[in-house]
Amino acid sequence: MGHRCNARTCNGRSRRVSGTAHRVGARLRVCLVTTLTIAIAGCMVGPTYRRPATPVAAAWRDPGAEGIGTNASAAPEWWHVFGDATLDDLVARAYRQNLTLQAAGLRVVEAQALRGVAIGSLYPQTQEVTASLIRTRNSLATGIPAIPRYQTSYQVGFDAAWEFDVWGRFRRGIEASDAQLLAAVADYDDVLVSLVAEVASNYVQLRVLEARLALARDNVRVQRDSLGIARVRFEAGGTSDLDVEQATALLRDTEATIPQLETQLRQSGDALAVLLGTAPSDSPQLAGEAGAIPVAPAAVAVGIPADLLRRRPDVRRAERQLAAQSARIGVAAGDLFPRLTLTGSVGLSADTVAHLSTGSALTDFGGPRLVWPVLNYGRLINEVHVQDATFQELVATYGDTVLRAQQDVENALVGYARGAEQVASLIDAVAAANRAVELSLVQYREGAADYTRVLTTQQAKLHEDDSLASARGTVTLEVIALYKALGGGWELRDREDFVPDATKDEMRSRTWWGRMLNTGARAADVDAATPRDDGGARHRWWSWWPHW
Repeated sequence: MGHRCNARTCNGRSRRVSGTAHRVGARLRVCLVTTLTIAIAGCMVGPTYRRPATPVAAAWRDPGAEGIGTNASAAPEWWHVFGDATLDDLVARAYRQNLTLQAAGLRVVEAQALRGVAIGSLYPQTQEVTASLIRTRNSLATGIPAIPRYQTSYQVGFDAAWEFDVWGRFRRGIEASDAQLLAAVADYDDVLVSLVAEVASNYVQLRVLEARLALARDNVRVQRDSLGIARVRFEAGGTSDLDVEQATALLRDTEATIPQLETQLRQSGDALAVLLGTAPSDSPQLAGEAGAIPVAPAAVAVGIPADLLRRRPDVRRAERQLAAQSARIGVAAGDLFPRLTLTGSVGLSADTVAHLSTGSALTDFGGPRLVWPVLNYGRLINEVHVQDATFQELVATYGDTVLRAQQDVENALVGYARGAEQVASLIDAVAAANRAVELSLVQYREGAADYTRVLTTQQAKLHEDDSLASARGTVTLEVIALYKALGGGWELRDREDFVPDATKDEMRSRTWWGRMLNTGARAADVDAATPRDDGGARHRWWSWWPHW
């Protein structure tokens, strides 16, 4: 029989359904307010994180060199101190194109999304719209009278379950995800610091190899001239063929260094190309004078050791990983306590589609549920032990990172100071070696000296020339190592996003990202995750809105 209704009957049913829906909506609002109040006001098990004390020196040891200042921090974009436009261009290209840096930027996005997952866990964990059509054929052999052979059931509903965060288990999870987001940012900064230093180091090494190659070729020219003199004297009967053979041996030995230097030069160019995000076959064509080694500045600012806790990204990353682990202790400890969950369901159920619109089709249930795992045979408490032991391990790792950061600076400082002294001595040595070669050749032509003296002075000249070029490069490399040790270079990304626009477009074409890929949204998430100055958690519960 079909279902029929007149206008009055339908209006009455509509009012009943509307009134019932209003009552259900009021119940849901009360549950929402109650749950949020409990979640925010509830206690939080687990330790309250504080940054651990670490051994930090009050000042750097005096390396015994002028020009090292502690009154100011290191220059953020320190590579400009060399005044080399080619180096500036290489750093800019590497920042735009390096694939390792891009991967680090995407890890920030990943951590941002995981933070959204953690925030979502604070809200109703189960929210499901259900609909079903069930056709049942009943047995007629049960002896139960008046049971129809076939029955049809239509159901539409909404199910929800909300675990109250009474003990702060979910809030500790958000705290851990906040710290992990900042650790990912620090990891990006650390990759950027290393990238800038590697580009600068490879560029300097390439210029040093160019200089050494030019010096080797110049020494080949000088030695070839000396061989010519020895042959002339031999043919004139003024000396034996020993001089010719010695001159030939020295010339060939020097010539043998050229292929090795050319190989190293090619390899440095390949390494630089990869840092720029290009194939090794596309090694950059460097502008400027070949062999022009960037000159180390006469003065560098290094600040004080305490600055490392703020500037060095690897130190910040280790500290934030420690904070995340502290929160995980609370997450594990929360499993030891009872879980209070509010469950409910509201829906419509009828034997025909037409009856679903009647007030009598409404069905709902709800109420609290308490679960307390009591006999877990040590599994839960030992999970707390695991997280606490991991935390203590990371405390040691953090302290070791701080100590090694100070060691890096001290090593670079003494290397810079002693290297400058070495260059000054080698400049005098090269001048003396050049003069000795000139005098020995004059004396050899005049017969006042044998060729052994010429041979000795030319060998010395080759050694001193090569040593000076290498030492100049070493001093510049020590400056680069110093700025890297001080954590300089990550400020380059202050005005930029972690992910290039082209990569964002590709990701948006594949997946719906909402606002998460927007620079402003990411900056807001990072700011909300940033702790107080003492490193403790700063719960901005008003910023814990779902990331759709």
